[in-house]
Amino acid sequence: MRDVFFFDAMLTPKIITFVYWLLLLFAVVSGLGSMFGGYGGITFGKFLLGIGIMVGGAVGARIWCELLIVLFKIHENIKKLADKQV
Repeated sequence: MRDVFFFDAMLTPKIITFVYWLLLLFAVVSGLGSMFGGYGGITFGKFLLGIGIMVGGAVGARIWCELLIVLFKIHENIKKLADKQV
């Protein structure tokens, strides 16, 4: 717990992992909602739109979270270099 309070360990990467799973869930729910929601029943266009939302949402969430994690990995590596030189 001391590491978190004195900023020796990063808490945000764990939060980003949780946010990633929430974004995946949101992408699936949104895709299913666009497939089966609204009027007119299930059409092929709505089905493809739902699949596109699910796939695009999953890929977009992954890319966004990976970019954030890369920032923290860069920080860890710079910290290792700084500790090594001292």
